[in-house]
Amino acid sequence: MTLLEAENLQTVYGPGCSRCIESTGDRAGTNQCSHCGSVVACAEADLGVEAAEVLGIVGESGSGKSSLAELLALERDDDATTAGDIRYDGHDGNLLEVDYETRHDLRTREIALVHQHIRDGLNVAFTGGGNVAEKLLSAGHRSYEEVRERVRELFEETEVPVARIDDLTHTYSGGMQRRVQIARALATDPNLIVLDEPTTGLDVSVQARVLDTFRRVQREEGVAAIVVSHDLSVVRLLADRTLVMRHGRIVESGLTDRIMEDPHHEYTQTLINSVI
Repeated sequence: MTLLEAENLQTVYGPGCSRCIESTGDRAGTNQCSHCGSVVACAEADLGVEAAEVLGIVGESGSGKSSLAELLALERDDDATTAGDIRYDGHDGNLLEVDYETRHDLRTREIALVHQHIRDGLNVAFTGGGNVAEKLLSAGHRSYEEVRERVRELFEETEVPVARIDDLTHTYSGGMQRRVQIARALATDPNLIVLDEPTTGLDVSVQARVLDTFRRVQREEGVAAIVVSHDLSVVRLLADRTLVMRHGRIVESGLTDRIMEDPHHEYTQTLINSVI
């Protein structure tokens, strides 16, 4: 079953002009329009995500992968102009055009985002448990005992020590903070989680633990995921299918094993050869 389907997604920073799309992209070798100076963060992006599937989006810094992920997670950036069509199973119409209330409800209950930067995803002045409880409260939960019990379950599930549930988040290690973000994302049983650079700033051993935790939980819960990373090893570990982005465009897509073992696009070949 197709959970999410997107067509012709586009994010532009700047005034934009009629020649932005033709003047940017892989063939042009840039994502900045030579006519108006606008940055086309992503354009002409088509993709789909099946229920319980993990889709990887990979590319170097500035390739547009995070901009695409933010669109799919219904994140609004007032500095950008966006366009395209996102359809989500069980909902009518284009999600990019829904009102604030509908978007808030979708982001609270059905589509979750694990931010690249901890301070974008957590309030470090709150307790770890408080950060997760906040998500439950925003979804309408009101019983203190039930919220507390749910937070405990999520801490256990994501391997955050339950004994630290009332400790301030800034006292947690980077790996624990990342797992609290995952616990918060899972709190309302979403159908889709978007992870933007989930291993940023983590030591290699900590990265492995975070990724293993997420992979286990994702499979147990049957939740679909979009994993954005510049690190091919992260995508290889987690993703069933992979999109490769460059200069704001998807330049290659396919099963992850095929992409890694038999890349067709020259840029994908360069990416893979750089880590061999």
